[in-house]
Amino acid sequence: MRRLDLPVPPHGNSAPLSQRRRLELIRRAATDDQIPLRVRVTACLVFLYAQPITRIMRLTLDDISITDTEVRLRLGNPPSPVPEPFATLLLQLAEARTNMNTAANPDARWLFPGQSVREPLNAATIREQLRLLGFSSGAAREAALRQLVLQAPAPVVAKMLGYTPQATTRHAAAAGSPWSRYGDCTVFGVTPDQGERT
Repeated sequence: MRRLDLPVPPHGNSAPLSQRRRLELIRRAATDDQIPLRVRVTACLVFLYAQPITRIMRLTLDDISITDTEVRLRLGNPPSPVPEPFATLLLQLAEARTNMNTAANPDARWLFPGQSVREPLNAATIREQLRLLGFSSGAAREAALRQLVLQAPAPVVAKMLGYTPQATTRHAAAAGSPWSRYGDCTVFGVTPDQGERT
């Protein structure tokens, strides 16, 4: 049989999302009440916190904490502060979750419940809804993480958002982050030393 040369499939990396476009999409997710609430919250988690859809779907009500002054969401350690108006959307979703009327689900703790109490909503379902509404989750996550490591040291971002330090360091290097040394700063209300210890 003669030798066949098969073409290498393209990697399918999305074009980088500009910061301006990212902010436009965050604004749309935060303000467009024609979009289903769970899609708006998911989009905000991707665009603000660079969270993968599969991780977002596994969030529970126990990951949300409320104090007199703020809402926090446990994505890493310590939990991340949630700014307004996203904090209001997050709490609205916690109060009005979908798929709660089935016999199996009255006690589900998932923030995004699926059809079974044991499982959250399928990630492919929400990913397709995001795509149809113009929210490209892959490109958005990359853009969000790039912006975050420009604003804060990579180890702090890793701890707060549940990433490995290696992943955030790679993004910081690719983005040209100025955080090669840090010591006298506070990020997300946490000093770098606290971020490294937690």
